[in-house]
Amino acid sequence: MAEVDGPLDALIDTYCLGWSDPDPVRRREFLGAALAAGATYTDPTVHAVGVEELAAHIDGVFAQQPGMRVMRVSRIDAHHEMARFGWRLVQADGTALPDGVDFVEVSAEGRIRRIVGFFGGLRSI
Repeated sequence: MAEVDGPLDALIDTYCLGWSDPDPVRRREFLGAALAAGATYTDPTVHAVGVEELAAHIDGVFAQQPGMRVMRVSRIDAHHEMARFGWRLVQADGTALPDGVDFVEVSAEGRIRRIVGFFGGLRSI
């Protein structure tokens, strides 16, 4: 598995660039560099398989929120082939939406094979 504070940081930051770059071609390049073939992405609004399905979903988010970007806001916590990190969607005017958390599964080759995203923090019981 990729190492924390090194290749794993770079991998996750490349994935975040796939959400953030305003150019759809470059977004696909970043996603292609970060994701394994057939990687899946699941959040409360979508389940996507592969770079093109995820990129199409991100294109839709950009259409609704032009100029937005996704920023990693935490260190990466990892064990075995799993990792989690906090992120924040920042709108073009600088307004930040509530933080989210992604859980990722990383392949032995050091690419993301599965992403599960959650919006907002955990709610107390």
